[in-house]
Amino acid sequence: MITYDIVIIGGGPAGLAAAVSARKAGIESILILERDHELGGILNQCIHNGFGLHTFKEELTGPEYAYRFIEKVLEEKIEYRLNTMVMDISEDRVVTAMSRKDGMYQIQAKAVILAMGCRERPRGALNIPGYRPAGIFSAGTAQRLVNIEGYMPGREVVILGSGDIGLIMARRMTLEGAKVKVVAELMPYSGGLKRNIVQCLDDYGIPLKLSHTVVDIEGKEHISAVTIAEVDKNNKPIPGTEERYTCDTLLLSCGLIPENELSNKAGVKMSPITSGPVVKESLETSVDGIFACGNVLHVHDLVDFVSEEAEKAGANAAKFILEGRQEKETDRVAEIKATDGARYTVPSTVNIDRMDDMLTVRFRVGAVYTNSYVSVYLNDERIQHKKKRIMAPGEMEQVILMKKTLLAKEDLQTITIKIEAE
Repeated sequence: MITYDIVIIGGGPAGLAAAVSARKAGIESILILERDHELGGILNQCIHNGFGLHTFKEELTGPEYAYRFIEKVLEEKIEYRLNTMVMDISEDRVVTAMSRKDGMYQIQAKAVILAMGCRERPRGALNIPGYRPAGIFSAGTAQRLVNIEGYMPGREVVILGSGDIGLIMARRMTLEGAKVKVVAELMPYSGGLKRNIVQCLDDYGIPLKLSHTVVDIEGKEHISAVTIAEVDKNNKPIPGTEERYTCDTLLLSCGLIPENELSNKAGVKMSPITSGPVVKESLETSVDGIFACGNVLHVHDLVDFVSEEAEKAGANAAKFILEGRQEKETDRVAEIKATDGARYTVPSTVNIDRMDDMLTVRFRVGAVYTNSYVSVYLNDERIQHKKKRIMAPGEMEQVILMKKTLLAKEDLQTITIKIEAE
């Protein structure tokens, strides 16, 4: 069996950044396994700009952003294998992979970094009535067809769901000459970034109907029309609010799910809220030596934050190998809890003695909040109380915890992040 210090599952933005970071931390033996025929992941089909403002202080397209990291991987001579499917990861970090070139084989890793990204929620999870005609695509599939393969899915488009990919595809289809008639969103708020609503819908006069969903699909062989209706607070359609739109294409942009089948096989503890692994401040999962970063951990809205998180995972995986298991029974560990409007936190625990001088805790809210406060409590003592003009589920929030503050609090058990009105 071949052996590597670090095996990284996924060659997208998270996997690339983690590999470069681990190499800088002194690890020579690194292998990236990627199932696609090229590195870069989903960024290769994201040809719009807006990437890299945090990381590179300039605006790049998705492929340009990915190539900055691919260049670093090539410069560092980090080994990678394309067209390679990872079938299994065991709890003792044996990775089973398969490719047409090499067949099925196993790799023993000293550390594994999970960077598989996420996938779109399928139509079957949406309970839309009607037939299953041609002409219904996920927004990501449509993006690949238009941007990489050069096919137009259709000319008259209705979009269900206001996730960022759906919003971006509303603009993309319009620029390619299609008529996007409406974007319907089940929730009373958009699932995408505010800037995408402005730049992709408002700038092109495309209506966004909140608290609406598709209640009927017409067409047996090919979609010919959809009916949307307003929904009540229980998400039940309100009779009399139906609107019919003729169309030849329905795009679904109803959320992203972390790609975690392999994490489950490895016995990693999962969060029921994020559908990703539960991690410590080092981004290590519940299984020793298995780390997670990027959209496989929780769905991000900016790729810059994916890279930042992945660099930390790479550095910590290197530390795990070079220094061994560092935690001691005498180390103080505090639980990080999300409550009162905050849905989850990443990470979920922090080893106060082992953490860096500063820890970024990311979270999302469960509803739209205006002129509210993000508060942080150490046990029952409030130490942060920051006003935010607006917070929405589509935008990730963060708080910074300082090591010296946590060390100064004796008998610290819980760090609580909550949303407060005043």
